[in-house]
Amino acid sequence: MVELVGTGAPPAKTGPWAKAERHLRRDPVLKKVIKTIGPCTLEAVEREPYEALVRAIAHQQVHGRAAEAILGRFLAHHPGHDFPPPEAVLAMEVEVMRACGFSGSKVAAIRDIAEKAAGGLVPTRAGCARLDDAALIERLVAIRGVGRWTVEMLLIFTLGRPDILPVDDFGVREGWKVAAGLDEQPKPKALAAIGEAWAPWRSIAAWYLWRAADAAKRSTFKPQ
Repeated sequence: MVELVGTGAPPAKTGPWAKAERHLRRDPVLKKVIKTIGPCTLEAVEREPYEALVRAIAHQQVHGRAAEAILGRFLAHHPGHDFPPPEAVLAMEVEVMRACGFSGSKVAAIRDIAEKAAGGLVPTRAGCARLDDAALIERLVAIRGVGRWTVEMLLIFTLGRPDILPVDDFGVREGWKVAAGLDEQPKPKALAAIGEAWAPWRSIAAWYLWRAADAAKRSTFKPQ
């Protein structure tokens, strides 16, 4: 589950996502979540999609601190760059990348991302502005090691797209389960149907569901 931080303060009448919050409060379940969690503090990290994808691969199935340590060793091989460009990654020996701590499959995925970025398949931030959500998903899932969920996280947390509902995400489905007082998580298709009413603010709904799941772990959220 993606870790996000909420304020826990009462909902504000104004704020970066105030319009979204007003829309989502039409849903009685989300209304209670918004009241409990407070204003949405979702903010995208402005980095190039290429970098975001490489970082996502590094974090797959690895504890966050371990992934950051691996990335630190990786970046240390490229002084003078905030993040190594695709050409620099492709010039690295596979053994050197493995020595950073990447598995063989991750090395292959990162090299494929670099190759696709160098070739233009992975668009720049500016290039992404010319593509809608569906087009970006279709384009990027063709890259080795990059699935739909990874692209959805890119759309939300790197590009700031407001209408993404990652229905395959455990935390999102768990958040709906606890918020709605269900005995089990909804199936992805069922949650997608429920979430149609949240458009065009489904990313913000997902943020609130992640927070509801987190709050439930701390026993600070009670379902309706």
